[in-house]
Amino acid sequence: MTEAARRPLIIGSGIAGLYVALRARELGLRPTIVTKSRLEDSNTRYAQGGIAAALGPDDSPARHLADTVRAGAGLVDLTAARILTYEAPKRIADLVRYGVPFDTIEGRISLGREAAHSRARILHAGGDATGLSIEETLKRRVLDQGIDARERTVLRALRTDGPDGLEAVLSGEDGGGVEVETGRPVVLATGGAGSLYRESSNPSIATGEGVAIAFRAGAHLTDMEFIQFHPTVFAREGSPRFLITEALRGEGALLRNAKGERFLMRAHPDAELAPRDIVARAIRRELDRTGQPTVFLDATAIPADRLYARFPTITRFLATYGLDPARDLIPVAPMAHFMIGGVTTDVEGRSSVPGLYACGEVASTGVHGANRLASNSLLEGLVFGERVSRHLLHPTSGGPPPPARTVTIPVVGGAGRRGSAAAMEEVRTSLWNDVGIVRDARRLRTALTTFARIAAEVEPASPDVPPGPLANAALTATLIAGAALQRTESRGAHFRSDHPLPLPAWRLHIGLAAAPAPPPGKRRAPTTVKPRRRSSD
Repeated sequence: MTEAARRPLIIGSGIAGLYVALRARELGLRPTIVTKSRLEDSNTRYAQGGIAAALGPDDSPARHLADTVRAGAGLVDLTAARILTYEAPKRIADLVRYGVPFDTIEGRISLGREAAHSRARILHAGGDATGLSIEETLKRRVLDQGIDARERTVLRALRTDGPDGLEAVLSGEDGGGVEVETGRPVVLATGGAGSLYRESSNPSIATGEGVAIAFRAGAHLTDMEFIQFHPTVFAREGSPRFLITEALRGEGALLRNAKGERFLMRAHPDAELAPRDIVARAIRRELDRTGQPTVFLDATAIPADRLYARFPTITRFLATYGLDPARDLIPVAPMAHFMIGGVTTDVEGRSSVPGLYACGEVASTGVHGANRLASNSLLEGLVFGERVSRHLLHPTSGGPPPPARTVTIPVVGGAGRRGSAAAMEEVRTSLWNDVGIVRDARRLRTALTTFARIAAEVEPASPDVPPGPLANAALTATLIAGAALQRTESRGAHFRSDHPLPLPAWRLHIGLAAAPAPPPGKRRAPTTVKPRRRSSD
């Protein structure tokens, strides 16, 4: 192993990036973490619900696997899901070893219940501050171990044509101080793209740049049409968007419309504990039917002392708006939450580009299928982060098999202008309005036209020039909308009102690959994919 190969470059500082860095150091490597904001800024920090693992006396990894597969609507990769669920207890033990203070009852880890789980298997810390507890614990360990952590440093591009293999172009957040790292394996742990949507539960840094940069470098992507919308995000005019964890429904909270009526029983026999995609669409239909901006989460039947002890973060937040969940209804609406697809990887985290790994939300192993099971996201970062770390120590050639079908999408040179805040807001609004919870071909084509117009202004004229944030945002939005247009059915988190049923012929994964750019003035549309029946999952 070369000296450069012993110094992996980890992009991102959520649970996946921090865990890979810690494990790589324990295995004798010398990792560097690069993060475009502060070390503690990530989606992980805002994860309230918890992390899933089969630890209870009435539970088993086989049950956890069955629930994961059932939620995934026919597209879960069984190998990846088996790894996720069977390795979960060991990875929880790692977090305990690092010092994560999971909540306990009489000396035993407390386990909660969430939607679509058949057993209570959700670990939490600080009540509803699980992500914060994990992020702070892992961050502290990283600093204690003296791991090189470079804050406010941005990955601008990945290049594969250098003499020393993969090149990573880095700069300061203002674009200055450009440097090129060569010969080092790169681990993308950049998270999702939720904040590209106008209405989102994600922090502003979740813009999907890792996906766009990997795609430009030639990495295949998979399942980009599957964006999960969280059903219950605090929604009040002029307030920040704040996640109201699914665990609250697991404790017995109910959803009601403006008249105080429950309505989810019409959508699914499990009502409030139905899978997220079903609950989100049912709320959307109710809002469209009534013309109201929100529905309401009713937690008043839960004992007040239980509410305050189990959900201190939520109760403190609501108190700033004069609301007490033991007494008042909570206004909520569905918003963009989790990117199910991403950079195609195998179960060792290898992408289709040699030397480039991905894990966590930016990666797509197929473990979530078409709809992620609640509280499997933090777990994913740990389980596949462990595998990435071990593969960094003992690398072998190989990578993920190509998806069943691949769409080629060209990245066309543009005018290279900087862009504006108004143009970024146009991307976010178009994604929300046209590529949202309910989609159809007309609106998807409208979105693609919008994104192409913006890309023509801000995309660099030469591939040698690193793109800016708006160019990456327009590209990521194009990849989501393009994949959604191709999938002419409804499955999991992807719902087409013009194709409202799941079709057996579409039980396959759609891959995306960058096509050679056409000559100037000739824009090429994404190639059409025809579905093929799969013989198995």
